[in-house]
Amino acid sequence: MEMDFSKFFEKYERLVADVDKAFEQVQAQHGDCIKCHEGCSDCCHALFDLSLIEALYLNHKFNAAFKGQQRSELLDRADTAERQGYKIKREAFTLSRDGARTEEILESISKARVRCPLLDADEKCELYDSRPITCRLYGIPTSIGGKAHTCGKAGFKEGVQYPTVQIEKLQDRLAMLSVEFAQSLRTKFTRLAEAYVPVSMALMNRYGAEYLGLLSDEEWEKIEKVKATMAGAIQVGDSMPKPGAAAVQTFEGAAQDQSSACASCSEQQGSDACSTCGTLNWELGGGKEK
Repeated sequence: MEMDFSKFFEKYERLVADVDKAFEQVQAQHGDCIKCHEGCSDCCHALFDLSLIEALYLNHKFNAAFKGQQRSELLDRADTAERQGYKIKREAFTLSRDGARTEEILESISKARVRCPLLDADEKCELYDSRPITCRLYGIPTSIGGKAHTCGKAGFKEGVQYPTVQIEKLQDRLAMLSVEFAQSLRTKFTRLAEAYVPVSMALMNRYGAEYLGLLSDEEWEKIEKVKATMAGAIQVGDSMPKPGAAAVQTFEGAAQDQSSACASCSEQQGSDACSTCGTLNWELGGGKEK
């Protein structure tokens, strides 16, 4: 049975509407600097990951739009892109292991080009109306870590002040929405909201009960009873025995709290190479384009 995520999709779509307004505002003020046009696919070769809520949304739209042979062809392209992305991430991990600076690793990733599986033979997006937020902002100035960025084809000049979208605040809103979604589920994956995947994997994943780690009513009741018992012990001043704590971790799936999306990632958790999986409200700032 297909699960209903519409409540969270509506919230995501409101965020998308805000992002589109931001783009339109910059376009109204500096339209001559924006070089986006039909057939330009420069942004369709960038390597980036999607938050849980965005991946779910794109997957939902993909499943609703494509069937049969066309769907199979798109999934084949997604598989190709995933393999290319995997290789690039392996190279980034090697750089990290060998002591490379984070800036060097991020620069290497930013230069990598992987053709988006949704890009058709005419250089057009197969799911343009449902494209991710990263795609919607490409072409106008954005700020990440205090540094301004924009499309290399754009006409924004270095040293000139332009309205700038602060990516970290935007990503914070996406992360909060992913957390809200995860907390609405009876899931054994305590870090489900931290699952970030590329577009290719978002298309190939099956976001069902297994992926989301959903528990049966009986399993959930056991966890709630353990939590209630622990809460009662704390309230009466009892010390927390170590064996009990370990048991609760097992019940909550802490030993396997990474979602199945993370299982496909070759990176060592916590390493610098995983910086692209970190959680990053949009707002216009006054950053200088560089």
